[in-house]
Amino acid sequence: MTAYFKESTVIDRPVATVFRMFAEEHVRNHPRWDPDIKLEQVSAGPMGVGTMIRRWNSRRGTPVEGTMEVVEYEPNHVLGMLIHDGPIEIKGRTVLEAEGEDRTRITHNLEFPGMDDSMDKSFMSSEFQRSLRNIKQLIESET
Repeated sequence: MTAYFKESTVIDRPVATVFRMFAEEHVRNHPRWDPDIKLEQVSAGPMGVGTMIRRWNSRRGTPVEGTMEVVEYEPNHVLGMLIHDGPIEIKGRTVLEAEGEDRTRITHNLEFPGMDDSMDKSFMSSEFQRSLRNIKQLIESET
C-alpha cells in the first residue's frame, strides 16, 4: 500500500533561479514556504546526494523530529529526498522543467509507503498545494 501525491505549478523565473532557491538553499527556504517545518543541515558541505538534514514537523501540533536525506540531486533538474517524520517514511521527488526562457514548471511527487491510497488525502493535498503557492510567491517576489 502506498499513497501518491503529485502537484505542479509554473514559476515565472528561469530554472537556475528556481533550483537555487528550492534545492541549493532548501534548508534555509523550506521553513519560509512551510512554517510548520524547521530544518537543520547536519552534514558538511553544499546540498547534494548524501546531505543529511534534521527536521521538525509541527503540522499536527506537537513537533515530530525526523530526518531528510538527499537521495537524488541533478542540478537545475531534480531533488529527491527520503524523509522520516518519526515512524513515517516519505519519498519526495521534485522535478524542474523549463517552459520557455524565464518560466519553470516545478512538479512535486510524494509517496507515503504504508498509507492506503484510498484514505482521505484532502488534508495532505491542501497542505501540498499551499506549499507550492508559497514557493511560487517566495521565488517570484525575491528574485
